[in-house]
Amino acid sequence: MVKLTIVGRVSDGLPLAQGLRYQNDEENENFLCYKQQAEFILKEISRGALSPSKMTIHIDHYHCFNYLVENGHCFITLCDSSYPRKLAFHYLQDLQKEFEKFDIGLMEKITKPYSFVRFDGIIGNIRKQYIDTRTQANLSKLNANRGQDLDIIAKHMSEIIQKGPKSEISERMSVTPRTVSPIWSSPFLKVIALKWTAITLIVVVAVILLWGSLILTENFSYEFIK
Repeated sequence: MVKLTIVGRVSDGLPLAQGLRYQNDEENENFLCYKQQAEFILKEISRGALSPSKMTIHIDHYHCFNYLVENGHCFITLCDSSYPRKLAFHYLQDLQKEFEKFDIGLMEKITKPYSFVRFDGIIGNIRKQYIDTRTQANLSKLNANRGQDLDIIAKHMSEIIQKGPKSEISERMSVTPRTVSPIWSSPFLKVIALKWTAITLIVVVAVILLWGSLILTENFSYEFIK
């Protein structure tokens, strides 16, 4: 699934717009870290450290970034590692086509990060089309030119950081966000965990009380016999 999207200017690495992120409570604490990594990638592209116009950057076992550079602007998205890469780049290409409809001169005048809020809603609308990979439209995109592999370079984030400047930002980027296993992020398992935690506490308290009462009973019986 597409979780985070950033559109930025290559000339100075300024992020212009961002889409509404995928809402997942378990990943709230990781969101800022992922966003920093996307901004770091944009800066690396801006300074020429990443020259390919398309690339997949793996972060961990669960997530990866895909980016597309066209006409001086970069389109970056964070996806699940299991999400079809072909669809991810179709998504980025759709964003690029919509972005090209705006006045490029207007884009050059933007000086504040993420101030092109007009494009945020467009990102959200396009993203909705790519949530379900099994729709007819998405299946058609996946099956088109099926025999041809995507000619896209893939790297790991650690490789990019090692080759980049030894700055405070790159040091922060080297910290991998804490990932939550999909197994334990299940709402059903959460309910079970909460339920059994309460039951376990009740059982422990009951055992302690029973043990205490037995000791008191033994002491009382011993004193009575004496």
